[in-house]
Order: sequence, then C-alpha cells, then structure tokens
Amino acid sequence: MVAIIVHLVLGFATMAAIVKTNPAVFARYTSGSQVTKLELFYWVAGIASVILGYYFNNVYVAEYAPSGATHNFLWGPGSWWEFITLGYANPAASSASQDYTIMSVLLFPVWSIVDGRRRGIKHAWLFCGFILFASSAFAWAAYLATVERQHRHEQLGAPLQSAV
Repeated sequence: MVAIIVHLVLGFATMAAIVKTNPAVFARYTSGSQVTKLELFYWVAGIASVILGYYFNNVYVAEYAPSGATHNFLWGPGSWWEFITLGYANPAASSASQDYTIMSVLLFPVWSIVDGRRRGIKHAWLFCGFILFASSAFAWAAYLATVERQHRHEQLGAPLQSAV
C-alpha cells in the first residue's frame, strides 16, 4: 500500500513540475472558457484511467500480498515483479502486455520528447513519469491536453515559448 501512495505523490509532483516549467501553456486564457471541450475530454479520460488503475492495483496488492505482514513491493507475493509476470500469464494477456510495454516504454517517450521540442513544450520528458506513477493512458491524456491548451493559447495570440 505504501508503494501505491508513493506513486500517487510522485504523480502529483510530476504534474506540478510540468505546470511550473510551462507557465505560458498553463496560464489562464485571455477570453472564453478556461478549458476546451477537447481538453476536458482528455483530462476526464486520463483521470478515469488513474482511478481505475489505482483501484485494480489496490485489489491486486490486497489479494496477492501476504496478509498481516509487510511485504517487499519489488519481488515476492504482491510485488511489482509478480504484477509484471502475471501480465504475461497467458497468450491473451501477453498480447496486451507487450503492446502496452512497446507503447509505454518506446513509442510514447520518443514521440512526446520529439513532439514536445517541436511545439516548445519545456521538459516534455516529464510526461513519461506518468507511465510509472499514474498510467500510460494518463501520460497520453495529459500530454494531449497540454498540446490542446497550448494550441488554444496560440489561437488567442499568446506567444509560443521556446523549448529547453
């Protein structure tokens, strides 16, 4: 349970770092609604993925970790290692797990870093932290919501920030 709480705290810290390093993107809009419908859709989908993921992770730890004892969250019953192993427990699970792994470990990091630099989103690599601390879906949703927010600022005439 401690590992789940630590992940949640690190997820919030990652979001705070993204907002702090991109003040122009997260500034209030000069006119109109403060959130576009598309941006709201991304945030709702991303937050739903985190809530569902944390629910299932909590159920997993409760069912697989030894009861009444402090367990090692890195290996052994109810651990990260066992969690990953169960993702490859049968061909159907293996098919989904390899897809999520390639998407999360290879495609999203490269795409978000390259695209973030092109768009002027500072420290776009921070979005990769959400894969570890929240969910892959939240990483994509947060990045896409940020891009939508930046696009709206550009439409309203706000200057584009330079990438660092």
